[in-house]
Amino acid sequence: MNSPYYELAAAVTQVVREVAAQVVMPRYLQVVREHKADGTIFTEVDIAAQRALAERLQRLRPRPLLGEEEMAEEEQHRLWQEGSAGLWVVDPIDGTTNFVAGLPFFAISVAYFIDGRAVVGVVYNPATREMFFASRGGGAIMNGLRLPLRPPAASLAECVAGVDFKRIPKKLGDALATRPPYYSQRNFGCSTLEWAYAAAGRLDLLLHGGQKLWDYAAGRLILEEAGGGMCTLRHDDFDADDLWKRSVIAAVDPQLFSAWRDWIRARR
Repeated sequence: MNSPYYELAAAVTQVVREVAAQVVMPRYLQVVREHKADGTIFTEVDIAAQRALAERLQRLRPRPLLGEEEMAEEEQHRLWQEGSAGLWVVDPIDGTTNFVAGLPFFAISVAYFIDGRAVVGVVYNPATREMFFASRGGGAIMNGLRLPLRPPAASLAECVAGVDFKRIPKKLGDALATRPPYYSQRNFGCSTLEWAYAAAGRLDLLLHGGQKLWDYAAGRLILEEAGGGMCTLRHDDFDADDLWKRSVIAAVDPQLFSAWRDWIRARR
């Protein structure tokens, strides 16, 4: 693989598999959900998985780790500002509601950043044992197969779209609900997996009204390395938007991405 970060990416996949097998899956269907101060949910396995990832990832590269759990916003922001020489960004379990309910759509997500750019991205679904990963300049892979896995739809009208309606503008949501440009719509309740599914071509289109850094950190690189395009509701440059709450318009096929972006922008 023609990437200086490929070996690191491969090592991260091994760490993620180990944490999934030893910490996450033994607790599958065995935990109850709790609520943070902001209303989002977590379980004790989220915390245990983040601690295990922190310990093992820092053996690979002894750099700070920014995670969703057990970390105040002020600390997360400080770590980002100070992490130009190397920073791990982790979501220990994305899709906690699915994990608690027994729905097989949840993932461990790990990205490694240098100078504000992800150079390694890993998204792993332990329920299906599907490992998606990318290294900057090295392409995107799932279980040994290059992404995307299938050819794109011929037009927007034939697309399957991953759409999260919760945070998009009402006018746009109404247009999508009543006059969608696509064939069918899905939402799996797991942002990191939806990025990976878009990179694989399982979802032709992607739309989300606002994701946290750890929701898109790894998946964005995977989609990018699969040849995809992404922007936000406000900016053509994905990185020009708010780092901590960023909307997503994306597709792995460049022509579909352009058509999808233009359709959305005309109805915001």
